[in-house]
Amino acid sequence: MLMSLELMLLAVNFNFVLSSVYLDDFMGQIFALFILTVAAAESAIGLAILVVYSRVRGSISIEMIHLLNG
Repeated sequence: MLMSLELMLLAVNFNFVLSSVYLDDFMGQIFALFILTVAAAESAIGLAILVVYSRVRGSISIEMIHLLNG
């Protein structure tokens, strides 16, 4: 799910950069940088959740992921 979200964010960035080049305006590139920053933070949070889950369960199989209530 996180990878599909990252792909969607990259597609939005691609559209912003292309429209910025086409319209000869820098705002699209600035928005793309902000989106990349948010995507990096989101990836870091997802990786942190995966690391905590692997430490608690001992593996990264997701059959018992509903045990992480909290």
